[in-house]
Amino acid sequence: MKQLRLLITRIDRIGDVVLSTPIPREVKKKYPNSFIALLVRKQTKDIYTNNPYVDEIIILNEKNSWRGFWQNIKAIRKFKFTHAFMLLPQERLNWILFASLIPTRIGVGHKLYQFLTFTRYVDRKKYREERHEADYSLDMVRKIGITPESNHPEIFLSDIEKNEVAELRNKYKGKTLVGINSTYGNSAPNITPTQYHKLIYKLTHYTNIKIILTDYMVPKELKNIPGVDYSGQNTSVRDLINILAALDVLISCSTGPMHIAAALKVPTISLFCPLPACSPKLWGPLGNNSRVLLPEDGYCGRICSGDPKTCSFEGEGGIDSEKIILTVKQFLKI
Repeated sequence: MKQLRLLITRIDRIGDVVLSTPIPREVKKKYPNSFIALLVRKQTKDIYTNNPYVDEIIILNEKNSWRGFWQNIKAIRKFKFTHAFMLLPQERLNWILFASLIPTRIGVGHKLYQFLTFTRYVDRKKYREERHEADYSLDMVRKIGITPESNHPEIFLSDIEKNEVAELRNKYKGKTLVGINSTYGNSAPNITPTQYHKLIYKLTHYTNIKIILTDYMVPKELKNIPGVDYSGQNTSVRDLINILAALDVLISCSTGPMHIAAALKVPTISLFCPLPACSPKLWGPLGNNSRVLLPEDGYCGRICSGDPKTCSFEGEGGIDSEKIILTVKQFLKI
């Protein structure tokens, strides 16, 4: 193959972008002289900052106008890509890649606009529960003849950032740093802020534990709790990455910060739903020391509505602060 010039597009949420990070690594293993660029949204570019396998980061112009459309094409065309991966099916992006004159474009599924633009595809029509989302993403590299060796995500810190992480740990020297991320993108079940308040309140009674809340926007129920570090409030994604890197463990539901922590090899305790579309087999943390909490067998049919967007794990057989505390004590051996 002549020099591979690859554009990877991932224009959705933080967790999805984190799970795409194995792609450039696995491509560079096969083609070390390849040129690899990412097209991402402005708010997720920090996931790929300092990534040694990425040569360029292009920020998507999200203005829904002809001017924004052609500005994206202009930004892409100058790199003369030979291949493009479109990990999230999106018609506007498909036409941008087509108009950018990229010979080989690979998307997901069977969309009419892909057929009209001669876009190749990988088929995800039927999910298999034993496969992870990161592995589905790697089907793109399999399509160009590469057999990936690992689906573990990675995020890289600069030397300056490593010093900042060390400073945060030194600030609470002798303490076990327990991060809690109570908010989420409404795509998976989560316990209520009231349950998170109970969890935080109980953990603050352990003198060897320091709670760091990593939420960008802190729920009103969790504000002004004595002894809690609110470092995550109103931070950039890159600042959040540095905070998560300093933790001994992160507690959260299935959400972007959980995937960031896993990519940093930070241990996680995560709340999950057994429904196939939300299960830890599909969306669980990869490559780190992790514990997954699930409701008891039969809970979904007995109590839960079956809608992960409204489930809060309440009721008999669900998940509450007491179950999380027990897991934390076992995990940290306290």
